[in-house]
Amino acid sequence: MITIYHNPRCRKSREGLALLEESGKTFEVIKYLDDSVSEEELKTIIAKLGVKPIDLVRKNESIWKSEFKDKELSDEQIIKVMAKHPKLIERPIVINGNKAVVGRPKELILDII
Repeated sequence: MITIYHNPRCRKSREGLALLEESGKTFEVIKYLDDSVSEEELKTIIAKLGVKPIDLVRKNESIWKSEFKDKELSDEQIIKVMAKHPKLIERPIVINGNKAVVGRPKELILDII
């Protein structure tokens, strides 16, 4: 099953969703700002992406700049911050089985569907 972690207010996320819709494949949409993502879910997503937690952080968000930018945070602390402030999670994230990508650019999604 394909899953997209989606923020309807984000243009890139909407583009990723449209690509999935055009593919004709079945997928699930998780609006992660409405339905929070747990720390365990984030750990699983990060493992599937094959990145470090910091690579999934939207560093230009005001909350990151004001509260976390200049702090030395462990991977575990970064995951906790993203779980508490899901707006900081890069988007869209598309998962298909054990593969995952951040759909920026949206064409990266084609590699896993």
